[in-house]
Amino acid sequence: MTAPAARYPYEAAVTAYGNGGFRFAEMSHKGSILCLPSGVYAWGPASVAELLGEHFARVFADLKRPGVLLLGSGATQVYPPVDVISAFIDTRIGLEVMTTGAAVRTYNIMLGENRVVAAALIAVA
Repeated sequence: MTAPAARYPYEAAVTAYGNGGFRFAEMSHKGSILCLPSGVYAWGPASVAELLGEHFARVFADLKRPGVLLLGSGATQVYPPVDVISAFIDTRIGLEVMTTGAAVRTYNIMLGENRVVAAALIAVA
């Protein structure tokens, strides 16, 4: 899978979500996003059912240990497939699954605390 280009090349708090997208750094994006210390990226999956381990390759390459990825699974909390969970165990990166709204709020708090955090956020209507 080809890695997407950075949408915004810095860490940024997510200031709004809904209507199928997100706002951050005075920008807006339709679709799902991946928030990493290296930037905010467009992210392909539109549902947890679509998730594969390869969707997290950039997370595994960029996120320093110990770190945690907050997976915003949409409007409801849905756990990813076992192979995705296993990939996080193998790389020793924490995985916390919650609704997208909860993940946005938690990400912003952790970012403000200068913690090692990333978020994979599935867009909600």
